Amino acid sequence: MSFASKLCTATALTLIMSGGVAVAQDATITIATVNNGDMIRMQGYTDQFTEQTGIAVEWVTLEENVLRQRVTTDITTNGGQFDIMTIGMYETPIWGANEWLIPLDDLSAEYNVDDILPAMRDGLSHDGTLYAAPFYGESSMVMYRTDLMEAAGLEMPTAPTWEFIREAAAAMTDRDNDINGICLRGKAGWGEGGAFITVTANSFGARWFDEDWNAQFDQPEWAEALNFFVGMMEESGPPGYATNGFNENLSLFQQGKCGMWIDATVAASFVTNPNDSTVADSVGFALAPDTGLGKRSNWLWAWALAIPAGTQQEEAAKTFIEWATSSDYIELVAENEGWANVPPGARTSLYETPEYQEVPFAQMTLDSINAADPTNPTVDPVPYVGIQFVAIPEFAGIATEVSQEFSAAYAGQQSVEEALEKAQALTNDAMEAAGYR
Repeated sequence: MSFASKLCTATALTLIMSGGVAVAQDATITIATVNNGDMIRMQGYTDQFTEQTGIAVEWVTLEENVLRQRVTTDITTNGGQFDIMTIGMYETPIWGANEWLIPLDDLSAEYNVDDILPAMRDGLSHDGTLYAAPFYGESSMVMYRTDLMEAAGLEMPTAPTWEFIREAAAAMTDRDNDINGICLRGKAGWGEGGAFITVTANSFGARWFDEDWNAQFDQPEWAEALNFFVGMMEESGPPGYATNGFNENLSLFQQGKCGMWIDATVAASFVTNPNDSTVADSVGFALAPDTGLGKRSNWLWAWALAIPAGTQQEEAAKTFIEWATSSDYIELVAENEGWANVPPGARTSLYETPEYQEVPFAQMTLDSINAADPTNPTVDPVPYVGIQFVAIPEFAGIATEVSQEFSAAYAGQQSVEEALEKAQALTNDAMEAAGYR
């Protein structure tokens, strides 16, 4: 019997089993999550979970940067505000190592942990123990207007270079009709614009640190990457791109105001959904760009559900995680909204499903995920793991400050050279204070 089927047999105020432990069904759990489409869609099905289990759910839905601040403060102070937190591959291994999270090593056999894609399972584990379950997994890729590309007389390669992307962006830009050739993240925040410029820099041969933990922002590869990005965005990007993140660019693309958008693979379902996107019938996909150095500018990430160690509702929280990240949940969404709208990138079985294989972006998403190697993220060797982040506790604070300097350069408040000088100094100061140098 499937997990969902077992839940359906339960009635309110009885007991169900989660991880072999009886759970009273009159519990209420509080979940902190990010305000993106897939997580909001999940909230729409929460009533079904409550009807099946008797477990009530209260949601705290936050913008990405605010979410990270709130859950980090709560977990480090043992605040106890949340029973489930939406976190990712950066936080999970670090917090798991600190024993701030409940291990998810006793999920039911029906849940089938082994079905989670290895890249996602490994990135959400510490010492082989899973500490967060992926709601969806992602890399990044190019999403583009096929009609505008054709009108420009160009053809998108499966694996484009950055030079082609810049050429195509210029050709597709039409200021008179409010069409920007390209929309990219410039918003401050280590997981917003900071993530995007880091993977872009990786493809130009840049890195955050050398093997002795010395900051590398004074090296020519960073200057090349940042100047290329700023130049392209000034030529072909939207006004005010310095404050645009995932949600802002998604809206622009859906409104037909972007020729190309390079961002999370999970966005594919939103730009191809005719209920939300005015260009749904003319969207193509390609791998994230490179410069010929052997590293593409794509990341690896999962938005995942984790249980803070201070919760008083551990078993109810595990019950919800099993429901929300299961194959049964994927089938629930597919039945109601179509296979194109299921949460992608988390389970191997999804990519073995014939109906999902027909979704136009399914294979490109999987190829992008498989192309990302967090253990070997840069052209030159580095002492860290992580593609769009450096997997050390200090990174979030450092990278937030660095991204603020970069966004100030995007906004014209300082030069690229000044931003890089400040990034170099503040990063080395922070690493010295933390004992790395």
